[in-house]
Amino acid sequence: MATVFGDFSRRLAKNKMAMVGLVVVVALFVVALSARYVSPYPPDDIDTSQILMPPDLAHWLGTDVLGRDVFSRLLHGAGVSLSVGFVAVGISTMIGVVLGAMSGYYGGAVDRIIMRFVDVMLCFPSFFLILAVIAFVGPSIWNIMAVIGVTSWMGVCRLVRAEFLSIRERDFVLAARSQGAGDLRIIFIHILPNSMAPVLVAATLGVAAAVLVESGLSFLGLGVQPPDPSWGNMLTEGKDNIEIAWWLSVFPGMAILITVLGYNLLGEGIRDTLDPRLRQR
Repeated sequence: MATVFGDFSRRLAKNKMAMVGLVVVVALFVVALSARYVSPYPPDDIDTSQILMPPDLAHWLGTDVLGRDVFSRLLHGAGVSLSVGFVAVGISTMIGVVLGAMSGYYGGAVDRIIMRFVDVMLCFPSFFLILAVIAFVGPSIWNIMAVIGVTSWMGVCRLVRAEFLSIRERDFVLAARSQGAGDLRIIFIHILPNSMAPVLVAATLGVAAAVLVESGLSFLGLGVQPPDPSWGNMLTEGKDNIEIAWWLSVFPGMAILITVLGYNLLGEGIRDTLDPRLRQR
């Protein structure tokens, strides 16, 4: 295991774009974890004497319509956006792995039922489905995490199913079955660990997609509710004052761009590193 991990790390380190993405991801983690300690002001600290002040030495990224420090809110918004991304991806990955494993391992009627369910879910535009569900359950950070998770598992399910269909007839699986291993042991001990490479890539890219969805929902007023800071609801404030306060739109937009770009670069790098065709070059 150590040798495999070491080989993976060396190959990943050679991918410059993946390293850029990794640096961005690590930096975002540091920002999210240390926001409460390094932000110069409380994120909800209102100062009516500093309304819509442009960036200066006192407020590095300016202030908003209530005189709150944009830099401080941006730092705290990182934790909100990344929390939504990771929890939502965790939920979708868990659902997709379980259903994909069942579909690929058992085949037959189980496979047909699960795949038809996947087809039905894919018929609905994901964002509009999320909007409809949020309209019923109400906007909150926990509802957003759950809704994004339960509406974005289909890709992982199909990836795991494909891997199981490929692996389940290999010699080591047949040997485990001949020794009396049960279905659960074969699925979770023998096949699933050998099927996680594409899931890791999908999960990394899924965090970026979840951050975008959360930002879009918050921008529309159906996500994280004020006064809690989120990059999406900060963009909403910027939209209403874009002609006189450009910094309210530019800086949250750049934060979303850098985050999504970082996770996409890292995900693409992991995919290239795990691709056996590229490994032979």
